[in-house]
Amino acid sequence: MELHSLKPAKGAVKKGKRIARGQGSGRGGTSTKGHKGAKARAGHKLKRGFEGGQMPLQMRLPKVGFKNPNRVEYVPINLDYIQLMAEKHNLTDINLVSLKEHGFIARLDKVKVLGRGELKAKVNLSVHACSPAAKEAVEKVGGSIVLV
Repeated sequence: MELHSLKPAKGAVKKGKRIARGQGSGRGGTSTKGHKGAKARAGHKLKRGFEGGQMPLQMRLPKVGFKNPNRVEYVPINLDYIQLMAEKHNLTDINLVSLKEHGFIARLDKVKVLGRGELKAKVNLSVHACSPAAKEAVEKVGGSIVLV
């Protein structure tokens, strides 16, 4: 086999359609575009969602919902949960690093302390936010809350 003797497989190479080259070509007249209408004209491009002049589905349906881009999502941690952590892991200082180490929060989570439950241990907390009831309960047992 030589390079000059290579040929494509039978039927692999076809001649292109010669459109709009007269009636004798078999593709004259309307040039395979049918009769009239937007698709027969030059420069036609179907718009996304176009339904032939009918009101498109995305415009017929009502607008719903709103997502506030400025909303801050907190991971809530209640006082009873802090009490449980302090007893289980023998903690007096609970901050973001210790919460991540023990698997209570993910890397970028923001933490808010809430006032459900009872706190007996004296704990120093370092978190992003806290409720007034939680702050009062922590200070009542001698602990402190520092907002980061």
